Amino acid sequence: MEIEVLTGSRDAGDRQFTVFDSEASPADERMLARLGEGTDGAGLAAPPVVLPDFCHKAKSEMPSSIAVATAGEIRPTLTDAALNCGMALMTLNIERPSASAVAGFYRQVAERFPSPPNWRRELTSKEVLRAATEGADFAAERYGLSQDELDHIEESGRMDIDAYGGARRAARELPWLVVQMSRLRFGGIGPSTHFLELQEVEEILDPAAAAELGIHAGQVTVQFHNGGGVLTGQLGALYARRKSASRMLRAEMSVQRPLTHVLTPRSGLKRRLAAYFTEGCPSVPVDGDDGRRVLLATRLAMNYGFAYRMATYAELRRMAASAFGASAALVVDSPHNSIYEEEVAGKHAFVHRHNACRAYPAGLMKDHPVFARTGQPLLLPGTNRTSSYLCVPEDTASRSLYTACHGTGSIISAFERSGRSGPDPLGRSTARYRYDGTAPAEVPHLDDRGVDEALGILTGHGLVRPVARMRPFAVLT
Repeated sequence: MEIEVLTGSRDAGDRQFTVFDSEASPADERMLARLGEGTDGAGLAAPPVVLPDFCHKAKSEMPSSIAVATAGEIRPTLTDAALNCGMALMTLNIERPSASAVAGFYRQVAERFPSPPNWRRELTSKEVLRAATEGADFAAERYGLSQDELDHIEESGRMDIDAYGGARRAARELPWLVVQMSRLRFGGIGPSTHFLELQEVEEILDPAAAAELGIHAGQVTVQFHNGGGVLTGQLGALYARRKSASRMLRAEMSVQRPLTHVLTPRSGLKRRLAAYFTEGCPSVPVDGDDGRRVLLATRLAMNYGFAYRMATYAELRRMAASAFGASAALVVDSPHNSIYEEEVAGKHAFVHRHNACRAYPAGLMKDHPVFARTGQPLLLPGTNRTSSYLCVPEDTASRSLYTACHGTGSIISAFERSGRSGPDPLGRSTARYRYDGTAPAEVPHLDDRGVDEALGILTGHGLVRPVARMRPFAVLT
């Protein structure tokens, strides 16, 4: 399918953006203006990047599918309140299972990770601290994960915190109430945009890369999207005034945020009031002791999210063995809400990605034990009514700040509403399971024109290349 891609540079008012879109799926000018407002006055290291699936969710300060690089400051509200929401892909060494086996698998998931969640404490206070400081290494010890599995996680699932005070400072800085809340629900999927999908690999598009990643036609894969756990949302609300939060979290932060930032005796009160109590997208300078505090909090949230998703993976691996008699292998795990310290145009910068995943090609991973030849794989999901793709980054992904979109749902919906996409010509469907245990509904598939439009934009600009196409046959959402 040939895609008419547009130029990667765009002016909106007096601001410049790097935009990746197409004639059939152009970036919304109003959302570009909103992004301009959120980056107003920022010390930008490069023009903000806009990717396919550019949309604005009501709960978020900024539109989705963006990457913004700043120098000397971070802006927490440029990304999600809960850092390290992300996706993972795992393979199973079985043929497509029976409907009864699928039902048994999802029943185990719903029992282990109920929705709405319960109030059972799963971690001790010390374990919360370990998850936040050790990341996926904590989950590996707890669940018996191998080094090979850790190597398939972005950053190996652990970000160093020593430069910002280490575990000792983390223990001092994490408020008691935040730690107690974070003892709940270690692992899970959840409803809404989060999902647990069983798929079948229908097409191999890059045989060499697929072989390196252990992917072959006819294979059963498990793709899941979940959050980063309670601690990530707690820290997101502690270090920014957020647009959307539960009533309980708002009540908690009405007490905890002043205790942390106002009543604690230290200089710089005016700057902290501006950074943590102001609506919109205020800057948080990273210099000095306050800067180290916020950067430590960011890394603790990222680490906890890695540990949380590996706890989920470990449980899914166990359930797949129980329901299907299958062994599982992790292909990739990566966040799509993150703040990383990276090099941009030869200079140190802070790259904020909001509902967008990092796309590091092989050239940046020469010493990596798994991804040295392929680069870090990334997922381009459709919906449970379309195909999804496993991709690898191209070397020219630098033009998007090494970033790709994390989904294509808004494009698929727009194509269906406008009549440009219709029913799947082969009449396939997905069995959609619910947490309440009701019988699954058969959801008819669409054609792949929407997801292929997004893929065409990414490939047309030289950001990624597709490795395999997977089609869903069951989902829990």
